[in-house]
Amino acid sequence: QVQLVESGGGLVQAGGSLRLSCAASGSIFSINAMGWYRQAPGKQRELVATITRSGSANHAESVKGRFTISRDNAKNTVYLQMNSLKPEDTAVYYCNAEIQTWRTANYWGQGTQVTVSS
Repeated sequence: QVQLVESGGGLVQAGGSLRLSCAASGSIFSINAMGWYRQAPGKQRELVATITRSGSANHAESVKGRFTISRDNAKNTVYLQMNSLKPEDTAVYYCNAEIQTWRTANYWGQGTQVTVSS
């Protein structure tokens, strides 16, 4: 069916950078909005950033100015460039996408761990 495969997570020092990627594969007709969410231990999953098919992006206040979401429609891929990372950015980051196949549904990636050390 449809699968979202993430990459780019890892361990970085405070102030460092990471670039997350999430590629959708399968019998995809089109992808509408895509986004990144994160969940820290004991916390609810929270929105990090979203982006429309045309490239209109929104970022959470906590990451605005540091993170940038982008997408490549030809590759069915969404990216999250994370700069000036802080320890509080430590979380599992999840990719999300609204995808049209024979129907329209939301899909989630498996999550990738981002750990920022101080």
